[in-house]
Amino acid sequence: MSDSAAPPEQAADTPPPSPFHRLADFVALPRLGGLALSTDGSRLVTSVATLDAEGKKWQSALWEVDPTGRREARRLTRGAAGESAPLFTPAGDLLFTSARPDPEGKEGGEPTGSLWSLPAGGGEARLVLQRPGGISAVALAQDTGDVAVVASTMPGAADAEADEQRRTARKDAGVSAVLHESYPVRFWDHDLGPAVPHVFWIGRLPAEAAPGTAAATPTWRDLTPDAGPPLGAGDDVALSPDGRFLARSEDVPDGPAGRRSRLVLTEVASGGTRVLLDDPLSDVYAPSFSPDSARVVCVCESQSTFAEPPDHTLLVVDVATAEARELTAGFDRWPSAPQFSADGDSVFFLADDDGRHALFRVGLDGGSPVRLTDQGAYSDLQVARDGSALYALRSGYDTPPVPVRLDPRATGQDPSPLPNPGTISSFPGTLRELDATATDGSRVQSWLVLPEGAGPENPAPLVLWVHGGPLMSWNSWSWRWTPWVLAARGYAVLLPNPGLSQGFGQDFVRRGWGAWGAEPYTDLMSAVDAAEALPEIDETRTAAMGGSFGGYMANWIATQTDRFAAIVTHASLWHLDTFSGTTDSAFYWEREFGNPLTEPKRYDQNSPHRYADAIRTPMLVIHGDKDYRVPIGEGLRLWYDLQKRGVPSRFLYFPDENHWVLTPGNAAVWYETVLAFLAEHVLGEEWRRPELL
Repeated sequence: MSDSAAPPEQAADTPPPSPFHRLADFVALPRLGGLALSTDGSRLVTSVATLDAEGKKWQSALWEVDPTGRREARRLTRGAAGESAPLFTPAGDLLFTSARPDPEGKEGGEPTGSLWSLPAGGGEARLVLQRPGGISAVALAQDTGDVAVVASTMPGAADAEADEQRRTARKDAGVSAVLHESYPVRFWDHDLGPAVPHVFWIGRLPAEAAPGTAAATPTWRDLTPDAGPPLGAGDDVALSPDGRFLARSEDVPDGPAGRRSRLVLTEVASGGTRVLLDDPLSDVYAPSFSPDSARVVCVCESQSTFAEPPDHTLLVVDVATAEARELTAGFDRWPSAPQFSADGDSVFFLADDDGRHALFRVGLDGGSPVRLTDQGAYSDLQVARDGSALYALRSGYDTPPVPVRLDPRATGQDPSPLPNPGTISSFPGTLRELDATATDGSRVQSWLVLPEGAGPENPAPLVLWVHGGPLMSWNSWSWRWTPWVLAARGYAVLLPNPGLSQGFGQDFVRRGWGAWGAEPYTDLMSAVDAAEALPEIDETRTAAMGGSFGGYMANWIATQTDRFAAIVTHASLWHLDTFSGTTDSAFYWEREFGNPLTEPKRYDQNSPHRYADAIRTPMLVIHGDKDYRVPIGEGLRLWYDLQKRGVPSRFLYFPDENHWVLTPGNAAVWYETVLAFLAEHVLGEEWRRPELL
C-alpha cells in the first residue's frame, strides 16, 4: 500500500509517534462495532474488524470483553469469512452471523450470511440456520430463547428450496432485470428487488445432533407472507421476552410515490398481525419490549414539511389495547434507540445534545429525561437484566468506539474503557471545544483539533470540515473523516455544528430548514472567524472540506467566497433539482424543498450550480459510482462545470464505491489524494500524485 502522503520527516522504517502518521498504520487499526451482553451479565462480546492477510478488506471477528474490567479481552472466532452481530441466548450460547461455508453443504455457490452458534461450554461453532438469500437480522426472546429472523426471499417462493430455484433460474438465464411497480427502486448503495425481506418464526433453535444421528430440521414459518413493497419488513424487528409477540416497523405507501413506516404486532402462535401504531403524519420505528412483554417503547418521528423540519419523541404503547402515550413531551432533543430498564419502570435512550451523543433515562411515571453521561457519544446500549449496570460503546474525537460500563442512575458519567483491542493511546495533537456567535446571535458550537506544536510562534494551517446529514452533528468518531490524519501532517481541523445540526434544539434546526445556503453557511463562516482569531491558527492558509451535505456546503462555499485556498467536495449535491428526482428517496427531500415545477424558489436560491461562474478556488471532486443517495450525476455535472470554466480541479472517481469509501485500499488512496491536494494549494508544495493513481 502506497504511503506517499506520509509526512516527509517520517521515514518508512522509523517508528511513528502515533498510528495517524502513516496511512498504512491508520488503516490497520482495529475497529469495534456492536455489543452483546449475556443473560447473566457475566459475558460481554463485541465485533472487531481488522485487515485480512492480504490487506484488501476489513474482516471482523468476535472478541470477549470482561464486564468487570479485570481481565484482558480475548478473541473468540477466527473464521476466514468473518463474524458479526453477536447475540446471547438465555442458555449462554453465542449466536452470530457469518458467510462461512456450510461444512456439510454442497459444493459451489456463493456463501451467504448464515446464523451460527458458539456453545456456552466451549467447542466449535456450528451452523444453525441458513437461507439462499442470507439472514440479515435476528430477534431473540430473552426469557424463552425463541428466535425469529429476517431473510430476503423471492416473490412466490413458499420455502427455501423454491427460493433457491427462482434465484438459480434467473442466474442461469442471465437475467438481472427487476420490474418495479412502486417507488422506490434502490436504497443507499443497493438495488431493491426482486427479493424482499420476510420475517420467519423459527422458535427454539435445533439442538446439536448426537453423534451418528441426523440434525433436526428447523421450522421456518413466514410471519410476513405478503411482504412488500421492496422495503418490506426491513430489519427493524423485536420479540417480546416471553416469545408471544413480534413487533416490527412496516413500510407503507404515503401518497403516490412516498413512503412512511408504522408499527405492527404479530401474535406468534396464530400468525395474526394487527396495527399497533399508525400515524399518517409520522414514521414509527425502533420498537423495544418491556421486561413483562406488556408494553412497547418506540420512536415517533414527525414527517417534515415545507414549513417544518421533523421532530422526534418516544411513545409507550400498551400491547393489549394499543393505547399510546408520549414519554418525552417537551424534550427539545431527538431521542433514539430506546430500551426499558431492568425493572420496567423507566426507559433509557440516546440523543444528540450539545455536540455529544448522550445517554438519558426517563421514568414511565412522567418527569423530564435525565442525562446520565457527560462527554462522548454512546451506542449499542446493553441493559443488564439484574439492573446492576449498563454497557455501551463510547466514542468521541478523543477515542474510537470502545466498550464501557455505566451506572443506570448516576449523572455526569464519563467511564474509562474496559480492556479491549481498539483503544488508541497516542494522538498527534489536542482537542478543544470552541464557540462562535452567529450573525443572528445564536451560539455555534465546534470541535477544534490542534496539531502538536501549534502556537503563536508556529500557527497551523486550518481545514474546515463540514458534517453530512444535514440533520446530524459532529459528536463521535468517524473512520471516514478522521481529523487526526490531518493533524499528523500539521493541520488544525475545525468541526462546526451549524444551523440544521441536531442536538441544539428544534429552533436551531429550523434556522436552516429549506435555506441551506443561508444560516448554515453564515454559521460556518462565523465558526471559521472564531478559529482564525486564535493565535494557534494561520488564517492565511485555510481549506474547506465536506461529504454528502458537507459536500453540498463545500460547493456552496466555493460559490460564495474565495477565502479558502482549496476545497474538497465528496459525494456532493450540486444541482438540487436534478438531485431531488434521482436520489433514492426523492419524496423525503421534496417535503423540504417543494415540487420543483410548482415551487422552484428554494431550488433556485440554494442550488450551487446556479452560481458556478463565481468559483475561483481550486477544487477536488470525489464521487463513487455506486452512490444512490447522491447519484454520480451530481459529481459528473460539477466536474464538467468546473472544467469548462477553467477552474483548477481534479476528479477522484471510484467506480465500485458508494456514498462511503469502504475498502482499505481505496480509503488509503482517498486520504493520499486529499492530503496531496491540500499540500499543493494550502502549503504551496509541489503536486505529488499518489503512486497507485
